Amino acid sequence: MSDNMSGAITKFRLALIQLTVSPLKASNLSKVRTLVKEAALKGAKVVALPECYNSPYGTNYFPEYAEKIPGESTQVLSEAAKEHGVYLIGGSIPEEDGGKFYNTCTVFAPSGSMLLKYRKMLKLIGHGDSRRKAYCKVGIGICYDMRFAELAQIYTKRGCQLLVYPGAFNMTTGPAHWELLQRARALDNQVYVAAVSPARNENNSYVAWGHSSVVNPWGEVLTKAGSDETIVYADIDLKYLSDIRQQIPVLKQKRHDLYNVQAMQD
Repeated sequence: MSDNMSGAITKFRLALIQLTVSPLKASNLSKVRTLVKEAALKGAKVVALPECYNSPYGTNYFPEYAEKIPGESTQVLSEAAKEHGVYLIGGSIPEEDGGKFYNTCTVFAPSGSMLLKYRKMLKLIGHGDSRRKAYCKVGIGICYDMRFAELAQIYTKRGCQLLVYPGAFNMTTGPAHWELLQRARALDNQVYVAAVSPARNENNSYVAWGHSSVVNPWGEVLTKAGSDETIVYADIDLKYLSDIRQQIPVLKQKRHDLYNVQAMQD
């Protein structure tokens, strides 16, 4: 795989790390190193972390835990990606930039270089003006972004075949909407959808639902975690995706004369 993932690979293993997040940033980052190594040893080429993997979840924690990017947490991601030769989707961390706070995902190549920085578009402190990009035919959204079908449609229009949503639905929205939204985005766009949550910790002020999962372009759940800390794996098969799009060619048969979603500009 090259840094832009533009090669002819049609199948690869994806790992979702459902991390138990503690109030100790150093402990969280140490655990990230350990679990990324474990995922790589089991054949994962793309590894994804949950939303707010380095800090407790909640905007009230942002002033204490926020970092510049690059910073301590992204340095750990860069080193882990390079050491284990994986593409590492860094969930999200609280980011401070110019006195404003953002909920930000970074993605690293196997070389250790940062491929992109994505700021959550909706429901965050400050405005996320980096509402892009789709690299290696992968689109990134964070948590609440999954509720907006248009973002998934834009990514699909730009050629994405896998959408990854680090998120932290709670004990109300989780059982009601977590899997439903993943299946809807996958089915409507005929893409793979992965959503990766923190593990459930009843001692936290915000209790995450967990249940990190991967859905295929047919809308089937390929793999799903429970509530505890774990790693779940799925083989992403782009030939299967292509077959689904040929069998039910909805993307080719859209009535752009009646409705259209404009792609985002770089």
